[in-house]
Amino acid sequence: MEVIILDNKIDIGLAIAKEIIKDIKNNPKLNLGLATGSSPLPLYKSLIELSKLENISFKDITTFNLDEYCGLSNDNKESYHYFMNENLFKYLDFSKDSHYFPSIDNVNNYDEIINNHGGIDIQILGIGANGHIAFNEPNTPISSVTHITNLANKTILDNSRFFSNIDEVPTQAITMGLSTILKAKKIYLIATGKNKAEAISIMLKGKYIKECPASALNLKKDNVYIYLDKDAASLISK
Repeated sequence: MEVIILDNKIDIGLAIAKEIIKDIKNNPKLNLGLATGSSPLPLYKSLIELSKLENISFKDITTFNLDEYCGLSNDNKESYHYFMNENLFKYLDFSKDSHYFPSIDNVNNYDEIINNHGGIDIQILGIGANGHIAFNEPNTPISSVTHITNLANKTILDNSRFFSNIDEVPTQAITMGLSTILKAKKIYLIATGKNKAEAISIMLKGKYIKECPASALNLKKDNVYIYLDKDAASLISK
């Protein structure tokens, strides 16, 4: 695991985008695991800009999203289908039907779909203030595969900023499991802001702690890159 501390979220997004572009040049058919929320937005913006600048094609790239809310239609403005289209997909030359999301219909074979495509080459992650990655809440089994989960009260409260009121926030989601995520060949986790500092400090203790799902990344020794701004890194002990 490598920890990289940069000044701000813009610098983080640009740095990771450059790495992804390098990998796409080496493998134009790679499988890209995607996250939603505010953390990856600067990355997606930089990825769009660099791809156009360097004339990088995404027509042979396949994407797999980490999660999706239960109960929202794909065209709902708070769904992750809508989020990905508005913030990444529509700006690049992805092929039709190249995007996969976990759903009620495929929850039992989403991992199989990923495996049949050769596995995820690059996985983007954020982290919740309670240490969740994707929607794997505290105490999710390390062996978990894609599943339906009840969202923690803390997650519902944190995500309510995207909705008109907290009562509109779905209470369940379909998410890749921890074992699914750990199978990715390369992982980039992004954390910015002081509200993520405590979770980051626990995650970086170097061991798996079930109350902090992100600490499962300690079990994957190589090709895990943690990108932090100074606020998110503020509680890391020297």
